[in-house]
Amino acid sequence: MPIEQPVAMSDTGSPAGHVVVSVDAMGGDQGPAVVVAGLVLSAEKNPDIAFLLHGDRAVLEPLLRKRPQLAARCRIVHAAATVTMDAKPSQVVRHGQDTSMWSALESVRSGEATVAVSCGNTGALMALAMLRLRKLPGVNRPAIACLWPSRNPQGFNVMLDVGADVRADAEDLLQYALMGASYARNGLELARPRVGLLNVGTEEHKGRAELRAAAELIGEGAGPAQFDFVGFVEGGDIPSERVDVIVTDGFTGNIALKTGEGTAALIRDFLGEAFRKSLFARFAALLALTSLRRLQKRIDPRRVNGGVFLGLNGTVVKSHGSADATGVSAAVKLAFRLAQSGFQERLAQRMAGSMPAQPAADPADGAVASPVAADLAAAAPRPGGAA
Repeated sequence: MPIEQPVAMSDTGSPAGHVVVSVDAMGGDQGPAVVVAGLVLSAEKNPDIAFLLHGDRAVLEPLLRKRPQLAARCRIVHAAATVTMDAKPSQVVRHGQDTSMWSALESVRSGEATVAVSCGNTGALMALAMLRLRKLPGVNRPAIACLWPSRNPQGFNVMLDVGADVRADAEDLLQYALMGASYARNGLELARPRVGLLNVGTEEHKGRAELRAAAELIGEGAGPAQFDFVGFVEGGDIPSERVDVIVTDGFTGNIALKTGEGTAALIRDFLGEAFRKSLFARFAALLALTSLRRLQKRIDPRRVNGGVFLGLNGTVVKSHGSADATGVSAAVKLAFRLAQSGFQERLAQRMAGSMPAQPAADPADGAVASPVAADLAAAAPRPGGAA
């Protein structure tokens, strides 16, 4: 899908030194106005970001006219259609060539952008990313990695998979450990990440057979892959300082993620109700205002919005569909940091030659290939080639 003339950028592309982020402006529950508002926040904070904005030109141009500073760093790529939240991935793969989501991924595939961001349909995004970007060699199953606020010095732990595939056998969980370790090493600057396998208890005999088998495989691979395996961890360890990377299947990880976000929102609501209950409570809240704001910022799920699709020939960040401007800005910030650090190249180098059998050096990369997505890719027309 050819890129049309820019709105307020030269035909030669983004300004020198800028990281180009490809954004699906039409995806998500809140509409393109919220996506553009999130880009405004990102642009204000970082002058080194430029955007390819994919969507309906008639909708996007008026939004950019109101924000000339953002428009100067944006180029609109017209895409007439939108992937809806209830769209079936198989239909999007077969008939989604005119959608903003397809167009956003195509810009990464062609090299015009370094990373793609979308708030849209997760299943469709994964299927299209598999089709257009393809997996790195050795990757079997998908993994979406998220950052979880924690007590560790870096402030976050990595958890994967949080929804790419509901199933995972022992070898899949080993791959997740390798991917997560690399993400933590490159994204959180941890020389030797600590990896834990999520289970119903920490005892060696606990859990399903595939978890016990995975624990053995991960333990054997920890030395060559340069991470420490701490064994089984429980739900209470996810935000703890005991571990840096939590490995689990996508079904469990997604439930844990949504539960954590809901709990954070509940605590925020309870605090608000408590401090509004009486005049004395309001006065106490005023005295504690700085501490309360700091707490609210730490537990605000919008500020860690963005799951990274690992193991593709290109970086894709999935934002929550319900993200507001703050959430979109957080996802763009994550995408920018990964692109700026050369994260994708490092992952590809570490992955090369290290899979599929036993880990050799530090095969830490991701995957984004579920059986469903693989079936969709097989059924769809073959793309030209990997980026």
